[in-house]
Amino acid sequence: MNPTDMLSTPASPYLADAHANDRKHVFHSWSAQGLIDPVVIAGAKGSRMWDALGNSWLDFSSQLVNVNIGHQHPKLVAAIQEQAGRLCTIAPSMANDMRSECARLIAELAPGDLDMVFFTNGGTEAVENAVRMARVHTGRHKVMSAYRSYHGATGTSITLTGDPRRWANEPGAAGAVKFWGPYPYRSAFYAKDAAEECQRALEHLANVLMVEGPHTVAAIILETVVGTNGILVPPDGYLAGVRALCDQHGIMMICDEVMAGFGRCGEWFAVNKWNVVPDLITFAKGSNSGYVPIGGVVISRKVAETFRERPFHGGLTYSGHPLACASVVASIGIFKEEKIIEHARHLGTDVIGPELQKIMAKHPSVGEVRGLGVFWAIELVKDRGTREPLVPFNASGAAAKPMMELMGACKKGGVWPFAHFNRLQVTPPCTTSDDEVREGLAAIDKALDVADQHYTGK
Repeated sequence: MNPTDMLSTPASPYLADAHANDRKHVFHSWSAQGLIDPVVIAGAKGSRMWDALGNSWLDFSSQLVNVNIGHQHPKLVAAIQEQAGRLCTIAPSMANDMRSECARLIAELAPGDLDMVFFTNGGTEAVENAVRMARVHTGRHKVMSAYRSYHGATGTSITLTGDPRRWANEPGAAGAVKFWGPYPYRSAFYAKDAAEECQRALEHLANVLMVEGPHTVAAIILETVVGTNGILVPPDGYLAGVRALCDQHGIMMICDEVMAGFGRCGEWFAVNKWNVVPDLITFAKGSNSGYVPIGGVVISRKVAETFRERPFHGGLTYSGHPLACASVVASIGIFKEEKIIEHARHLGTDVIGPELQKIMAKHPSVGEVRGLGVFWAIELVKDRGTREPLVPFNASGAAAKPMMELMGACKKGGVWPFAHFNRLQVTPPCTTSDDEVREGLAAIDKALDVADQHYTGK
């Protein structure tokens, strides 16, 4: 990296004590507090981050898959500073120029007739409120969601989540029903190809609806492209099939685009790739790269009409916060000016996809690579024939050691990807240059020699 980036970052007077104070006072999410040792990040710029000792990494996780325009974009930082100088906060019941403009821009980008926005502080609150809207609109209670999904960590959203983070939070909110979504590489339906997977996944969903009673189901919520749980790109026709089932039974279709939206899939909203219009879309961190907390629900006219003369019984103190909305307005402008959507699409088609194919051909431990835009997964196996995962589902401790070793090798090589179960996920900022992507993938290529040492197949 350019050493001047580190030197030009203003020094924090608290940096020297950061690690000690973290270990003494900070309670970290999803962690056993005594078993973690967080790296103290001193600064970041573009696609790189560094510590106070001079170690630097290409951020191939975009933190939590959300720093879409890169770290410390000067125009976005300036927009937040400018808004802070003008108006720091105002109650949600007031109208505000930035809140109004932010809603207008998002509605303009959303598909179909989704043209109103309810603002939240993050993705989990967006899901909570989208479900609340669907239940009131339909007068029904059940909500269906997929296994291998993540929708947030609060009451309803964690119940709808389909990965092990749900377990410790059970029993959860009432009315949640699970189904299997499409995953051709590990098909729950014994499908031979993506087309058959689509057909059988839709038949399965229709059958679950039948036995649950479709007249009791308010909504089907799904990640447009499954994020943390595998970067599972839906087969062509699947989302349209879900939309048709929802239309048939008067069910609201909610697309969770907290990860998949705002450039990550090479589209403003991932649903645009398949020309599907849901009833509600949840968005959050990608809209402003997480610079200020924000989230929201984009609402169709028919759902919004339910609340024209009937109060919506939901609200948040910081809903539509001026600093957050100003950052989204600036972020959308940056996306357009710098053609970031187009660049993300190019990276997926011309750089990441082809390079990952080369990596798969070289390393026997790579069972499959998949993705689109700047949203990719490397699925790691012990045996390509049996597709046995490199580590077991929800592995921890000694069972997770191969993935821990792999992540260690990646970091040593100067790249920090996102790891989950037996997958290494390649999700750099959408602004990452072609050369930086190749640099990071070369480091991952080298690190995968560690995974190959655990390969047991022929």
